[in-house]
Amino acid sequence: MKYQTLLILFSLSVFAGCKKKNKTAEPPPAPAEIKDEVLTAGLSYVWEITWGPDNFIWMTERDGKVSRVNPTTGEVIPVLNITEVVSKNEGGLLGMAIHPDFSTNPYVYVEYDYEPNSYKGKIVRYTYNGTSLISPLTIFDNIPASTHHNGCRLLISPDKKLFVTLGDVTRYDTDPQNKSVVPGKILRLNLDGSIPSDNPFPGNPVWTYGHRNPQGLVIVDNVMYSSEHGTDVDDELNIIEKGRNYGWPIVEGFCNNSNEQNFCSTNNVKEPVKAWSPTIAPSGIDYYNKDEIPQWKNSLLLATLKNSRLYQMKLDATHTSVTETNEFFTNKYGRMRDVCISPSGKVYIGTSNGNNDKIIVVSKK
Repeated sequence: MKYQTLLILFSLSVFAGCKKKNKTAEPPPAPAEIKDEVLTAGLSYVWEITWGPDNFIWMTERDGKVSRVNPTTGEVIPVLNITEVVSKNEGGLLGMAIHPDFSTNPYVYVEYDYEPNSYKGKIVRYTYNGTSLISPLTIFDNIPASTHHNGCRLLISPDKKLFVTLGDVTRYDTDPQNKSVVPGKILRLNLDGSIPSDNPFPGNPVWTYGHRNPQGLVIVDNVMYSSEHGTDVDDELNIIEKGRNYGWPIVEGFCNNSNEQNFCSTNNVKEPVKAWSPTIAPSGIDYYNKDEIPQWKNSLLLATLKNSRLYQMKLDATHTSVTETNEFFTNKYGRMRDVCISPSGKVYIGTSNGNNDKIIVVSKK
């Protein structure tokens, strides 16, 4: 009797185990069903595209042009041609940000390179009068510039501070770890160009340091992400934290060799969320959380120059790590410089090939 009872119990446990093992797994999410098409073409080195408060795409081109682009027709409407701009290789008219209270403060901020004697950059605030950008006001000047590694992306935070990404302008051996100069930094300014009293280093515009060439910046639920070019290895996706050191030129990517580990432990180094080797040349970045393309909800969208693709990086619930990465449009449109998102959820991508550049619109099929 005891033997029969044990046999019955064993059979039941095997049956239960088989039943559990054969439980139907959750199906993987369906691939994003999207279509892509050219909105407008004939552009030259698109650098910034951002969705404007007038429901137009605002765009900079590296040779000095600022335009509004109709997102329905693709019509390009010039609003400013900055003749002072000197475009040399990677230098020229770069980042742009629009004041969040545009109806009462119709200000547009741009950063560009010029050459009064030496090559350098400055941040200028313009006023939009309904048709043109007028009344230039320089709020921050004498930014060292170069033909390579200038950055530069602008972002206005919810608390109305201006963040500026600056590359090392190839002065990697001296500047990124030196907090008394601005190359290789992310800056934080008041909107008049003055230095906020709560910056990490008193009287200093530097917010973070140890950067090589950061070209993307976005805030996701109070978490700031930046994309950054490495050398031949270790392009980075970073979370930007007040006063932190990002390691360059001593650290590339993660703190994963003895020299880097020693430096990281004594210099408050923040490791990246993600690193790419081989490199992908990451540039503009934005956050997608719309219903238009449901598979992309809660994702970072990253435009890249190398192998010319859009990366979709799904975030976790805390917005502090990447859980899934997908790639789109590889080598279809050439070098991709920036991305912006409309309120309805359509995605726009600006290319930077220098010959017949385009803005691409991506939407659901």
